Amino acid sequence: MNSDSDNKTVALFVTCLADLFRPSVAFASIKLLEDAGCRVEVPELQTCCGQPAFNTGAYDETRPAAKRVIEIFSDYSWVVAPSGSCAGMLKHHYPRIFEDNPEWLGRAQELAERSWEITGFLTDVLQHSPASEPQQNLDKSYTYHDSCAGLREMGIQAQPRQLLKSMKGIDIAELNQTEVCCGFGGTFCAKMPEISEKMVDDKLSNALATDAEVLLGGDLGCLMNIAGRASRRGQELEVRHVVEVLANMDTEAAIGESQT
Repeated sequence: MNSDSDNKTVALFVTCLADLFRPSVAFASIKLLEDAGCRVEVPELQTCCGQPAFNTGAYDETRPAAKRVIEIFSDYSWVVAPSGSCAGMLKHHYPRIFEDNPEWLGRAQELAERSWEITGFLTDVLQHSPASEPQQNLDKSYTYHDSCAGLREMGIQAQPRQLLKSMKGIDIAELNQTEVCCGFGGTFCAKMPEISEKMVDDKLSNALATDAEVLLGGDLGCLMNIAGRASRRGQELEVRHVVEVLANMDTEAAIGESQT
């Protein structure tokens, strides 16, 4: 761990989708952070960051949720989320919704300075390099989807690939138009289902064209969208959050598959 980060407590922002649909993502995140030398806490009172309301322009409804998050995470050195979109909400959009409120603007900006997406935190803050030798038990081929918020709001692209290469020895078969939206977009997929369906079809086709067996990504919304479409099309593609692979916790059923 970088010396500037020694003895610092990391609070995990679990995210709603991980909490409700994929708890393994939270547990894998904790394992990765602890393996990197962090002391990890998971505040039990944490709630939604307010992103669904924010995405619809309902700022008045977003602010109470944002205030609660700011208060709950006020005492931690770092706040880390396994999601570029939730991390982007804390880092970029909270200051926007409090522009006319100096007290909460200051608190939002302070939280923003401490908020990170997990792969960015591991590489850019901790400068974590956990393995000098690649693991030899790799029997699958991988591709990677870059989520919109992670890429454009948090600058996440090289970091997960760097970790996969150093921790697992994985070479990514890059899919065509990897930076293009998968069609999820939070409430976008509900508002414009026909457009969303065409976008996820394109994303899925590009993923399958790589001949990769596993598609990885950093945002559960995107991954659930892609996995769901693959299932409806009857096409085999294992979809997982990148932290599950990095933490060696990828033995349970993939996203969208039945638990046995």
